[in-house]
Amino acid sequence: MSDHLKRMVAPASWRLARKEEKFVTKTRAGPHNSAALPMVVLLRDRMNLARTMKEVKLILSQRSVLVNGKPCRDPRMGVGIFDIIAIPKMDQYFRILLDKKGRIVTVPIDAESAKSRLARVAKKTVVKGGKVQLNLDSGANVLADHQVKSRDSVVLSLEPENRFAVLDHFPFAVGNMAMVFAGRHAGRIGRITGIITVQGATPNRVMLEDANDGAPFETIDDYCYMVGRETPAISSWGIEA
Repeated sequence: MSDHLKRMVAPASWRLARKEEKFVTKTRAGPHNSAALPMVVLLRDRMNLARTMKEVKLILSQRSVLVNGKPCRDPRMGVGIFDIIAIPKMDQYFRILLDKKGRIVTVPIDAESAKSRLARVAKKTVVKGGKVQLNLDSGANVLADHQVKSRDSVVLSLEPENRFAVLDHFPFAVGNMAMVFAGRHAGRIGRITGIITVQGATPNRVMLEDANDGAPFETIDDYCYMVGRETPAISSWGIEA
């Protein structure tokens, strides 16, 4: 299969200049889906830290860019929402989020905020010894207690000595704060006011109240990413763009 795709059919969330070049690097299969932003596009086209694929490969070969606390060596590796990008040599740290149009943005954060990240629980299983294993949307598996459920979010440590330890968790429940990451309301943050269970294969409906203007809106449970309890755990969203 090709390592490239035409810019005209690249995901709109990448915010590419469509007519400057014909092709763009395709995302390698990994923890995120094909709409995830390849590292080469992030560094070259979005952050202007390199001009060519060769320069991106040189930067990555020096282990200069960390993704969720681990050096990235693959220019085709995809990054998605709530991933933490760190460039310690430049003292720059970023969180990947969505703007109000559902496009990927890099939000600058401080070094302290880069020590942890949010991750959504896709499902949980019981492993040997009766321990609960959380299968996260980022592709990682971590051990936790029985209180954490599917569609909850957990706060994971990214510090080397305690990497991926669960620091906190935000339940998928009425009254808590959620970010919508897909669908027509992608990028909106709101408080859950109701969860309507639908029988059969149809997704459950979630009623929310916008965190900014209080306007009600609706989405499905598959599109909700829990980001806090009474208030969001993240102060800067990058949704002003």
